[in-house]
Amino acid sequence: MEEKIEKASTNTTAAKPAEVRIERPYSRPRPPQDRDNRRKTFKPRGKFLFKKKVCFFCKNKDAVIDYKDVGLLKRFIAESGKITPRRFTGACTKHQRKIAVEIKKARHMGLLQYTDKHKY
Repeated sequence: MEEKIEKASTNTTAAKPAEVRIERPYSRPRPPQDRDNRRKTFKPRGKFLFKKKVCFFCKNKDAVIDYKDVGLLKRFIAESGKITPRRFTGACTKHQRKIAVEIKKARHMGLLQYTDKHKY
């Protein structure tokens, strides 16, 4: 029995190859992989702290986007006549697409201007 134990012990103490680790001289630290925490934290740049914008139509479920409602659509058009982007209006993707389609319909019907030079 002693011989078997000795053989077993010699096999377990076999030399393992050393791990080779290559270090890069100019490697940047990687950002944390927790995406949820990264999205929720807002770091202020400068003096101002920005508040997350909420979609007007998601907040007001009874508001309907329609090309005939010119007063509502004018909120989403700049003075020059351009459709304002989502980062300014705070609308979600689904409603921003619907707004753009309805503004184009209203322009085609003549209810809204194409540019600031086409004032009525």
